[in-house]
Amino acid sequence: MVGRLEGKNAIVTGAAGGIGLETTILMLREGASVLMTDINESTLATALTKVNTIVPASSRTGRVETKAVDVSSESQIEAAIAHLDSWGGLDVIFNNAGIMHPKDGDAEECPEDIWDRTMNINVKGVWFGSKHAVRSFRKHGKKRASVINTASMVALVGAATPQLAYTASKGAVLAMTRELAIVHAREGFRFNSLCPAPLNTPLLQDWLGDDKEKRFRREVHFPSGRFGEAIEQAHAVVFLASDESSFVNATDFVVDGGLTKAYVTPEGPATEAPKNLAQS
Repeated sequence: MVGRLEGKNAIVTGAAGGIGLETTILMLREGASVLMTDINESTLATALTKVNTIVPASSRTGRVETKAVDVSSESQIEAAIAHLDSWGGLDVIFNNAGIMHPKDGDAEECPEDIWDRTMNINVKGVWFGSKHAVRSFRKHGKKRASVINTASMVALVGAATPQLAYTASKGAVLAMTRELAIVHAREGFRFNSLCPAPLNTPLLQDWLGDDKEKRFRREVHFPSGRFGEAIEQAHAVVFLASDESSFVNATDFVVDGGLTKAYVTPEGPATEAPKNLAQS
């Protein structure tokens, strides 16, 4: 059976964990070849071992390789995309890498260096990825291509737990993605933003810890009664990467369990969460 991404060449940034890792696994299962990129070679190596265990070479048609990339460096992004020239050129890029710095805060608290670092990674990184993706699509004569940029639901709603640089950066991703989508629509290059809700990731859960009040303050807003899982975002990315979404362009693709549409949430036990593949 042909997979939904059969024959497509993809790059996933921030691929060593979370949404990026789950997306890599699903893309390989659907027939794509994937270049996994992240800033840390060691964590990439660990992630690649997981990927090869879950989707062994004998069970897939595509290849998987890794490359250490700092997305705030244009030359490194350019080199990563050029790496796929020998594969037949890029078809899909998931600009997923980003940071939410613990020193981020409100208008007074956010230091200028944290603001700049956040913008360099979360906004410039997406711009560099999009820019060199377009160059690659044109170079290889692609008539269909997909760019998915990770934004956030915080770009759509306000929060009283401020992370000003992060929120501003994700708003910039939404605006930039919409512009790129319209500019390149007649070339067949689609651009969409993924807007996740807070997820059940080690980073967030370690930060919340046993602070029941801090945890409840967030959980109460989910109609489902629970945080999202990385695998739920990854399924959305695969759809946006595939030709099934050929008429989906310039969207703020919100995957938040209904959080941004809720006023008063239901009572009762939370819904059951799916299991992440990399935690198997």
